[in-house]
Amino acid sequence: MQTCEIAAAPTQSVTTKSHTASEFQRGVFASIPVMVGFIPFALVLGTNAVQKGFTTQEVPLMTGLNFGGGSEFAAVELWGSPPALLVIVAITFLVNSRHLIMGAALAPHLRHLPRWKALPALFLMCDESWAMGLADTQRRKSSSMFPAFSLPYYLGLSLCLYATWVLFTAAGAVLGPRLGDIRSYGFDMAFPAVFLVLLKGMWKGLRTALPWMVSLAVAITTYRLIPGAWYLPAGAAAGVAFACRNTRSPS
Repeated sequence: MQTCEIAAAPTQSVTTKSHTASEFQRGVFASIPVMVGFIPFALVLGTNAVQKGFTTQEVPLMTGLNFGGGSEFAAVELWGSPPALLVIVAITFLVNSRHLIMGAALAPHLRHLPRWKALPALFLMCDESWAMGLADTQRRKSSSMFPAFSLPYYLGLSLCLYATWVLFTAAGAVLGPRLGDIRSYGFDMAFPAVFLVLLKGMWKGLRTALPWMVSLAVAITTYRLIPGAWYLPAGAAAGVAFACRNTRSPS
């Protein structure tokens, strides 16, 4: 009996590794359409950053350490000589504060993971990986799969998006000056299109979409009335505030 148990252990290990690789590959394939949407927007950000005075080394450093497209665009728009660092830090925190709610929504599904795995997973979280990871978790949960959250799938998805964002913002910094204003090609429409697709996939009715709509309305109003990138923090703050208020309100 002991011999059988010892012989079965390597087989079980191979099966686990095969399943992990399969789930990781599934995440990589799922990321491809979103990566395509990342590329033009990353090029626009890299080009804008260089035009504002960033070096080609500083651009991937910023996008790799922060990994928050909205806050990076706001920081670049507000960058000056000398830069108002406190204002930029405050705006970055405000725009990225949505990650607090996103992380809180994802955290219950990470309880089975040790902290050394959960924290890197949260670092790699962006709007798209969060939405797709949560949607996959809900599908697995409805199919009674355990654990509902597939870490290999999420890592395959998130690492591809992270690498694409950093690499192509760096490419935008290098190639942008040669291409001129690449927004004239319509590249900056790619990211909104990706968000609209994600919103459609997460649509559960008008009530749950209200924070998005409030954020959009405030951002548009601010964009029309106030010059600069203030529409980004204004929209983010309005959406987060409305979501928090709505969560506390009795149903």
